[in-house]
Amino acid sequence: MLKTKDTVPQLLAHRQENLKKRRQEFKWSVYAPGLPHTVLAKSPHELPPEVRFSFTREKEFQFTSGAAFMKLKLENPINGTWNSFEAIKEILSEKPETYEYVEKNWMTDEFFAYQFLNGLNPMIIKRCSKLPEKFPVTNEMVKSFLPGTSTLESEMKKGNIFICDYERLRDLEGNEISNQKQYLAAPLCLLFSTRDKLMPIAIQLNQQPGPGNPIFLPSDSESDWLLAKIFVRNAEFNEHELNFHLLRAHLMGEVFTVAMMRNFPSCHPLYKLLIPHTRFNLQINILARSLLISETGYFPKFTAIGNKSMTTFLKRAASSLTYSSLCIPDNIKERGLETIPNNYYRDDGLELWDIIYKFVSGFVSHYYKDQDVKDDNELHSWLTEIRENGFLERSEAGFPKSFGTLKELAKFITMVIFTVSAQHAAVNSGQFEFGGFMPNFPSTLRCPPPKQKGETTMDSILEALPDISTTINTIAVVYLLSQESADRYPLGHYPEELFSEEMPLKLIAQFKSALQDLEKKIDNRNKKLALPYTYLNPPNVDNSVAI
Repeated sequence: MLKTKDTVPQLLAHRQENLKKRRQEFKWSVYAPGLPHTVLAKSPHELPPEVRFSFTREKEFQFTSGAAFMKLKLENPINGTWNSFEAIKEILSEKPETYEYVEKNWMTDEFFAYQFLNGLNPMIIKRCSKLPEKFPVTNEMVKSFLPGTSTLESEMKKGNIFICDYERLRDLEGNEISNQKQYLAAPLCLLFSTRDKLMPIAIQLNQQPGPGNPIFLPSDSESDWLLAKIFVRNAEFNEHELNFHLLRAHLMGEVFTVAMMRNFPSCHPLYKLLIPHTRFNLQINILARSLLISETGYFPKFTAIGNKSMTTFLKRAASSLTYSSLCIPDNIKERGLETIPNNYYRDDGLELWDIIYKFVSGFVSHYYKDQDVKDDNELHSWLTEIRENGFLERSEAGFPKSFGTLKELAKFITMVIFTVSAQHAAVNSGQFEFGGFMPNFPSTLRCPPPKQKGETTMDSILEALPDISTTINTIAVVYLLSQESADRYPLGHYPEELFSEEMPLKLIAQFKSALQDLEKKIDNRNKKLALPYTYLNPPNVDNSVAI
């Protein structure tokens, strides 16, 4: 029930007591200046039992973690440099089909480009209508990769040229692993889209153009071009894991959760709607801070970005976070991806957004009219805490300061649910399949970006790739992060009976039915694809950030 409709004094008092207790249990903490705030808890055991893992899940998580490391380390116990790509393929004896597809195709330009649309990180690519001055690609350089007598200028006008810019990685100092210097690049990659495929046509490995920063082309030597693509894939590793996965899914999910626990009493309809979408988020984030990004975690030990540069990068990523970038219809439009062919992340994501929006609109319309939205101070306290602790009051983020209509509220709630369910699934579930084969997703590189062409060999590429220990530890991490748990709840499943009224139950049934229809549609499309896109198929989407 909304507070404005709750007129019994005892019930109002109970409501206030409920929130007073929760605000004691769930407090904000500053993890690092410039980053979204977190729950005040260094260990999962400091969290209230209601938001912690179940006993079975905790045991399973520990077992999976141990099993992943033991299995992979046993198969490759020695350290050193890989002597061939074949040796890397022999790390695992059992591999998912997509993993094998990646192994076979990772060197091809077509698969390299495909991943910008449907791989682990479909979030960087955008249409290029004018080349940035820092990326001086000429028509002469790329005309042989364009059709007939076409030019770069004319293809940009047609909307067929796309760019990936890793500017947030500029001027970052590489980490040291086992007393060996590691290296980062901040590349730019230009791509050309035809009716049936996307292809890379130019790569520059640093932001400042000049003689020591060549523009690599598909017509260069095989090893020059391959190393340039590998540097892009390492940039993808950092943008994907830290920005689009950790920051925009995990940390924003935590902000939504803590704000909800502090501002909605258990009887509030939005608490009942959102609580399934917060499940395990706080505990998984505490574990991530401890095991992955702490000073003794995975990132300082096994990645080029390390700890200090990671914090700088995360601050840059947080400062670029906007409300519209979390709303997939707005985000697709802003990046000019409305018509690019074979973008299954876009197609499935937009369908899921629409299904969630229809469900949420029906739900809020049942409990609110426009005036109720304006009058609900618990709702506005929730919004204020999200703005203050997630977007850090940045006006340029375009974050709503208040809700005046049902439509505004429905869009915001849809964004919250989409972020922690569909968007997290899109960037999380394929980590082992796309990232397990190390050359496709290197966590670090042991040589600086080449300053001229013609010096790279296949042997020097192997020397540049992560060492054996780093490779094994990274495979174990992406394996663990991709595992489904036995007690997972797919999107649309609400096992706790939180609603007894007829209308919410009817809306949930319609929501499930729409998700099942989308599942059939995706299954039919995937039958025709050499590499099915499954990450946004509703049965594969969890209700919450639970891993």
